[in-house]
Amino acid sequence: MWKRDQSVNPTSAPAPPPVAAVPAQPQPQPIQPTQAAVKPAEKPSMDLGTSVVIKGELSASEDLTLCGRLEGSVRLPEHTLTIGATAEVKAEIVAKTVIILGSVTGNVTATERLDVRASGSLIGDVASPRLVIADGGTLRGKVQMTVGSTASHASPLRKVEAVG
Repeated sequence: MWKRDQSVNPTSAPAPPPVAAVPAQPQPQPIQPTQAAVKPAEKPSMDLGTSVVIKGELSASEDLTLCGRLEGSVRLPEHTLTIGATAEVKAEIVAKTVIILGSVTGNVTATERLDVRASGSLIGDVASPRLVIADGGTLRGKVQMTVGSTASHASPLRKVEAVG
């Protein structure tokens, strides 16, 4: 264990200058905004790193960013799942919003939106009311676009098939 060298004595600070007998004029202080006023409330989020390997069922009540490997299923019905650029996912996914930057193999149900970015790839069937595929992103599977704001089996579906 490290111990402080006892031979070195801390030097004392010089004494403050004497106080003048004349009262000092109060200086106006700038108003500092509170920390809460500066930052908007952030939603909780969890990052799962590149060395993380999950086999099984993953569910959460917060937004997740996955950068490792996952095999099984993911359920985030009220939150966003982001698949990082280095992630390899083989799973059935159900989430409010799914953003794919990496590789996903499996069916995806997004109750609000599915976003496949330029580096992302998806092999599997999709059910979502909104679908965004950036130039360079790939999708191979069936697409069912729900009418309305939820991707439930009770809502009417429009069937769109991807070719390629």
